[in-house]
Amino acid sequence: MSLTREIVLAALRTIVDPVSGNDIHAAGLVRALMVEDGSVRFVLEVNPAKGEIYEPVRVAAEKSVLALDGCNRASAILTAHEDKKVPDLKPNKKPIEKRPQKIPGVKHVLAVASGKGGVGKSTVSANLACALAAAGKKVGLLDADVYGPSQPRIMGISGRPSSPDGKIILPLNNYGVTIMSIGLMTNEGQAIIWRGPMLMGALHQMLMQVQWGTLDVLLVDLPPGTGDVQLTLTQKTELSGAIIVSTPQDVALLDARKGIDMFKQMNTPLIGMIENMSTHICSKCGHEEHIFDHGGVAKEAAKLGIPLLAEIPLGLDLRIASDSGVPLVVSNPESAQAKSFYGVAEYLIEQVIV
Repeated sequence: MSLTREIVLAALRTIVDPVSGNDIHAAGLVRALMVEDGSVRFVLEVNPAKGEIYEPVRVAAEKSVLALDGCNRASAILTAHEDKKVPDLKPNKKPIEKRPQKIPGVKHVLAVASGKGGVGKSTVSANLACALAAAGKKVGLLDADVYGPSQPRIMGISGRPSSPDGKIILPLNNYGVTIMSIGLMTNEGQAIIWRGPMLMGALHQMLMQVQWGTLDVLLVDLPPGTGDVQLTLTQKTELSGAIIVSTPQDVALLDARKGIDMFKQMNTPLIGMIENMSTHICSKCGHEEHIFDHGGVAKEAAKLGIPLLAEIPLGLDLRIASDSGVPLVVSNPESAQAKSFYGVAEYLIEQVIV
């Protein structure tokens, strides 16, 4: 049996937090857990005033993981930060510059957008980010879907990002992708009830105050529609282009056309379209069904004169992978859906878009 994130977390739950009395996972100490090819890395984030008492805890956690079948290397690091140094995502007092800005260290910024929700845009963003990282690119993923952030779950990350000075935000990393999400800054299940100015200020902070480092590309997973977040991104940030995700059904395409029109009005290049849930093949009998129709996105792309980047099949494995926190291109790179994502990544690289 291969080593999984769930198995590692079960081992860590046997280690007790000396302060709260809970296990270290329940106490929220475990951060940036990464399980890959028998190698396990994680961080224990503790109160700086009590850092010394946690060294034995770190050693015990490392040993418990290393004892697992299939684990050949385990690395646990103690970090400490004060909550007061973690910045709240609130509008900046200083006015944001009107001219589009480049994000320091980031070569290209690509928006991944959809006209309506439920078409798999976040799943596409996560898998495309991992596919580009696997191809050797330095990749960032910003979950800007403020009202429904799902990248922490899909990318298997948790924990509140820290800040060394109360200004710069340190993102998390998994599967070779640098990740930031509004979902990491709020409690799970907490509704975000913000008007436009707060949304714009939060997005600006996540773009400009996160320590992204040197990236070949930053993928921005946008919320559905054509609202404040989309307008802020296109007006304030230099975009290399946008990728539109849609299912082939007419209802989804109606909304996708509105998103396409918005990018045109904002002079943002359209990189291409992805048809998600393109077809379904029964795992029992092999019968193929076009549940959401078929070919609608290809026709729309042809009409616009832009590439159809991929037709991604609907499959149970893709859903399970997203829910488990291990994107399909990582968990099953030989699957049909994963090969589609790798194809998109290869196209973006060949066209020098990333």
